Amino acid sequence: MQADEGLRERLIRVGGELLDREGPSAVSLREIARRAGVSHGAPRRYFPTHLELLSAIARDGFTDLAARAYSVLAAEAAGDPRARLTALARVYLDFAATRRSRYELMFRHDLLESGHLGLRETSLPLFRLLTDLVAQVRPKPEPPAQVVAGALWANLHGIAQLWNWGSLTLATGATDPGGLLDAALTAHLGPAA
Repeated sequence: MQADEGLRERLIRVGGELLDREGPSAVSLREIARRAGVSHGAPRRYFPTHLELLSAIARDGFTDLAARAYSVLAAEAAGDPRARLTALARVYLDFAATRRSRYELMFRHDLLESGHLGLRETSLPLFRLLTDLVAQVRPKPEPPAQVVAGALWANLHGIAQLWNWGSLTLATGATDPGGLLDAALTAHLGPAA
C-alpha cells in the first residue's frame, strides 16, 4: 500500500511539474504516466478522470500557497495586522506570477464546482485568515469583515490575472504590481496609519 501512495503522489508531482513547465494543454493522463515511467493506464487507478487528476494538482497548489502564506506570516508574527495583511497579499500575487499555470488551474470553475477532493474547501482556511486580518485592521462592523475580505480577494485576484495577461502594465504603465496592491489595500481598508 505504501508503494501505491508513493505512486499517487508522484503522479501529482509530475503532473504539477508538467503544468508549470508546459502549461495546461500539455497535462494529460498519458503524458503524466509517460514522464512518471509507468504504464499509460496506471494513473486511472488513482484518478479515473482527467478532471480528478487536475483537481489533485490544484489541491497541491492550494497547499503550496497556504504553506508560503503561513511561513511569511510566521516571520511577520510581531508585525501589525496591516503589515501582515500586506505580506499575505504579496504572497498571493507572487504565487500567481511565479506559478501562473498552477494558479490558473486552482481557480478553474469546472474543478471548483466538481467537488473533487473538497477543492473549494481547501481554499477556505486562507480566506478565513484574510478575513481575520481584515477584522483586525478594520474593526468597524459595517460592512462585515468577511464582505471586505471578499472584495479585497476579488481585487487581488483581478490584479493577479490582469498583471499576468499584461493588461495592467499596458493600461497603467506600472512595472511592478506593488503600487496596485497599495492602492487596493487603501481602497478596501482606508489609508495606512
